[in-house]
Amino acid sequence: MLEDRWLIWKFKRGSQDAFRAIYDKYAEDLLTLAGNLLNDKAGAEDIVQDVFIRFVESIETFRLTGSLKGYLATCVANRSRDEMRRNKRQRTAVVNQAGCVATAATSTVHLAIRSEQMQKVSRALSDLPYEQREVIVLRLHGDMRFRQIAKLQKTSIKTVQSRYRYGLDKLRSTLNSEVKQ
Repeated sequence: MLEDRWLIWKFKRGSQDAFRAIYDKYAEDLLTLAGNLLNDKAGAEDIVQDVFIRFVESIETFRLTGSLKGYLATCVANRSRDEMRRNKRQRTAVVNQAGCVATAATSTVHLAIRSEQMQKVSRALSDLPYEQREVIVLRLHGDMRFRQIAKLQKTSIKTVQSRYRYGLDKLRSTLNSEVKQ
């Protein structure tokens, strides 16, 4: 957090390297977050880029009151929610799956297995109601606390915890049924 404050201070004074460091530090996590919320890799990339562009545009008036990652994750979640609403109004189906593949796989067999597993998890996650999916992704990928998510969703902490629990139960059920088939 201290490093983030230092980077923001330097960026406000014109350091492009400071912005590059912020981007490099958080872009991948934010892309994973947006990808899991939208199930659309291209849309996720657009949202993350838009969040960073707006961050740059507002840097002069920006005040960090908490975690920079939490702030950026909240921005990504809000933009993702806006995109979902827009797509719903246009009745456009989101088709592309977020392609999160581990690069640490050492052989093509391991890579194929990892890819198939990620596709199953991604499909199961996309089948969840949006509110449950958002809570799970913000909690696991956004490192946000239930209190922060409740504030973002404008609901109670108990409701957020229930959405999280029900979502995880549905994920377990879906993934376990796929394993038994």
